Amino acid sequence: MRYCKFPTSDGPQYGEIQTRDGVDYIVRRIAPPPEDAICVFHEEEMQPIALSEAHLLAPVNPSKIVCVGRNYGDHAKELGNDVPTEILIFLKPPSALLAPEAKIVMPKDSERVDYEGELAVVIGKKCRNATEGEALSFVRGYVCANDVTARDLQRKDGQWTRAKGFDTFCPVGPFVSDEVSPEALDIETRVNGQIKQHGNTRDFIFSLAQVIRHVSGIMTLLPGDLILTGTPAGVGPLKIRDQVEVSISGLGTLTNSVTDSSSSHIKRVVPVAEHKGARQ
Repeated sequence: MRYCKFPTSDGPQYGEIQTRDGVDYIVRRIAPPPEDAICVFHEEEMQPIALSEAHLLAPVNPSKIVCVGRNYGDHAKELGNDVPTEILIFLKPPSALLAPEAKIVMPKDSERVDYEGELAVVIGKKCRNATEGEALSFVRGYVCANDVTARDLQRKDGQWTRAKGFDTFCPVGPFVSDEVSPEALDIETRVNGQIKQHGNTRDFIFSLAQVIRHVSGIMTLLPGDLILTGTPAGVGPLKIRDQVEVSISGLGTLTNSVTDSSSSHIKRVVPVAEHKGARQ
């Protein structure tokens, strides 16, 4: 199943996506599954909406966003770091989430903000101390993400919370899918149409199963939690009015533009109401 999230008069809803005559449509509303089910959704028919015409929201509502650092050897080397021998993780706050087509806001505190296109994993059921053999059974689906980073602050602080945690620094979308296999997915990041990153998940230093085993041995993963799996080489700075696109095989393209913090139209990224109900 592929699904997205979109606003309605009844509040944010999830919708199943199907392809009809070569065009993607949102064809029915779906309710999030319970903790003990990954693919069982309550469905409600609706008038189909072309995905290209829908105003999409970030299709996740995680309790936490766990990120893997330096999971591609070439990326570690391009920033002058050693290739890690152990899995390196850090956290982004859920308040960093950003919808497709929404604007990444340049913080006043930073002079260099970088794009980092990544494959993200959505957890489907409660996961604690998973083995590598069972790790992928806890996955609900996969989605494009951009681990936006204030590179100068990352170097200055030593630890990465501020550099990775600004509002709008975690664009996610356009949809979640369980119809792809994570072993060999092409990842491409473009800025203003120019290819900046091109990688493949086959080049992970640590496999997704290893990552889930490692993370679930530290903290309990809950349904809807998000894991960003690392970025290929080619990261670089963004500037005001840039458009950045992250494309992954079978997962569409996540598109966002860049603005400055003085823009009067900037709104909260994650409405409070979305946190009051059940998690995605």
